[in-house]
Amino acid sequence: MPLRPARCYKELKKPPYTRKDYIDGIPQPKINKFVMGNPHGDFDVKLELVSLEYAQIRHNALEAGRVMANKYLSKYVGDERYLLIIRQYPHHVLRENKMMAFAGADRLQDGMRQAFGKPVGTAARVKFGSVIAEVRVPRTAIDQAKEALRRLKDKLGINARVVITELKPAAQPQ
Repeated sequence: MPLRPARCYKELKKPPYTRKDYIDGIPQPKINKFVMGNPHGDFDVKLELVSLEYAQIRHNALEAGRVMANKYLSKYVGDERYLLIIRQYPHHVLRENKMMAFAGADRLQDGMRQAFGKPVGTAARVKFGSVIAEVRVPRTAIDQAKEALRRLKDKLGINARVVITELKPAAQPQ
């Protein structure tokens, strides 16, 4: 299967194509786990990865980022000391008009005539300011959570930033 870099599918050029009742042959999204870590934990800080542009994020990029962030948090923070939530779901169906690339292919294909395309994957459409992922950790693990979200962002191929929110006020020294 040929590589499809993110730049081919990143822009929001076409209207959303999401009516899965009418579309045959949609591949299943690679991402299937959206909440990792300890969902019942008591955490002090919430870090959110916020999009700084309008873009599409492919399902395999979301899965790659999730795996990287989860592995880093699990190793450096501990399985019971964090909660990682992926907030975006890949609803939009991506299509591709596949072209043959070998000798004599011009006799077998129609070029751009009726070039609607067949489903090749799914993508999440994010707007400026939408939360892509969220990590909840104790106050002592903020640096590790920032690094995990940075690794997740690098896999997505879009501009984003980390926003830190206090869930509990810090203890006042006496």
